[in-house]
Amino acid sequence: MQPLNAKQIVGNWTTILLPVNEDDSIDYLLLEEQIDSIIAFGVNGICSNGTAAEFYSQSEEEFDRINELLAAKCNAAGIPFQIGCSHMSPEISLERLRRAVDLHPGAIQVILPDWFAPSTKEIIKFLKKMATAADPVRLVLYNPPHAKVQLQPKDFALIKDAGIPLAGGKMAGGDRAWYKRMKEYASRLSVFIPGHRLATGISLGAHGAYSNIACLHPGVAQQWYQQMKTDLKMALELRDRIQTFMRSYILPYITDKKYSNQAVDKFMAAVGGWTVLSTRLRWPYSGVDIAEVNSVRNACQNLLPEFFNYKSI
Repeated sequence: MQPLNAKQIVGNWTTILLPVNEDDSIDYLLLEEQIDSIIAFGVNGICSNGTAAEFYSQSEEEFDRINELLAAKCNAAGIPFQIGCSHMSPEISLERLRRAVDLHPGAIQVILPDWFAPSTKEIIKFLKKMATAADPVRLVLYNPPHAKVQLQPKDFALIKDAGIPLAGGKMAGGDRAWYKRMKEYASRLSVFIPGHRLATGISLGAHGAYSNIACLHPGVAQQWYQQMKTDLKMALELRDRIQTFMRSYILPYITDKKYSNQAVDKFMAAVGGWTVLSTRLRWPYSGVDIAEVNSVRNACQNLLPEFFNYKSI
């Protein structure tokens, strides 16, 4: 596909979730079926090798096979896709990026070097080399809440002034003042935030989400995004129920039970039931016990019946 600019990176993007067998190998057949399902839901785009796809655990052969599969299916279906080339090693990230460009993604996601917190000068140095290698494909900078450097709106202005053509950023978002600063410092950047905050974010200037809500159900997440553009009042009502569900039934797995974000993403997919996926993670991380799905699913059905009554439009 053609490289995407910031104005073209909008809406509800769904991540692929890594299907893991009991021996820690990847179930590629199930991955194919999962990608086919996501495409059929008509989402705005698909992204690979974020946290939910356990990018940190993949061999280079696995990385290539996953993304060749995604590219082939998305290019055939005409659906936008991004490839995550993140890695804790900047050298491995760069090599992944060089190979990914040949698959013609719409954009490439990267994280900052993460063994030791880079200075502003080092961030610019890193991104310049990555952007040059990616050209003409543009970068999306993934800055998760646990990154060692938490970028502020003014940092994106520094990146822009250094001549680095970022298309977008994947970030935690903020309050009304944060969105105001982002408009001031990064007006040409596609701003993506967590899915459960998307209706609020859209009302304040965000452009979309690489959505955790799409883990629960990509099709319903897509319809919710469409609703934000046509009936924001109703979208905000659903937002309130989504946030109640997340706060009461999902967040405690992270804050109290100390599961990882990727464990919770897979758990939400199992709760939503739109794909055949175990909650297993690759060594050494632990997934949420599959036996806990039913009780959370029951709570979700009561709070969010839309996610279990999906009908394509």
